[in-house]
Amino acid sequence: MSDVMSSVTLRPMRWPDIEAVHAIETAVFEVDPWSAEQFWGELAQPTREYVVAEDDGVIIGYAGAYLLPPDADVQTIAVAPVAQGRGIGRVLLEELIANAVRHDCAQLLLEVRSDNESAIGMYERFGFESISKRRDYYASGIDALIMRLRPLSTASERGDS
Repeated sequence: MSDVMSSVTLRPMRWPDIEAVHAIETAVFEVDPWSAEQFWGELAQPTREYVVAEDDGVIIGYAGAYLLPPDADVQTIAVAPVAQGRGIGRVLLEELIANAVRHDCAQLLLEVRSDNESAIGMYERFGFESISKRRDYYASGIDALIMRLRPLSTASERGDS
């Protein structure tokens, strides 16, 4: 981890984290953010794993995946606006990939806004490829790219650690 990331830790998301996570959700996803109840529902599912990124005890990001081998699907990933640009999204994605590998998943899928160039760039650097498009997925005129990473490997196996 770089010096910028040295104070950031990852841990499993817990019920008391939902309020802070939801605040980030509404700040990052202005069009159709998840409700607090949706996060409660996600944490209750045995096929979901969520993590939060903390900096000095403050939640600054979160990510979660649906894990049901042989497939895994990124449900969400977000970093608080004040913490963006520090590599936290990359670390969260690395954790989702590692979780999918631990669960013996063969591929990881995700949807991303077709106009979110920084996220698409990050996913492509990890080896995700665009496999389809969902028209008007986020809102009228806002498509989703469906991307896939296959085969899965951890950051250390890719040589990125």
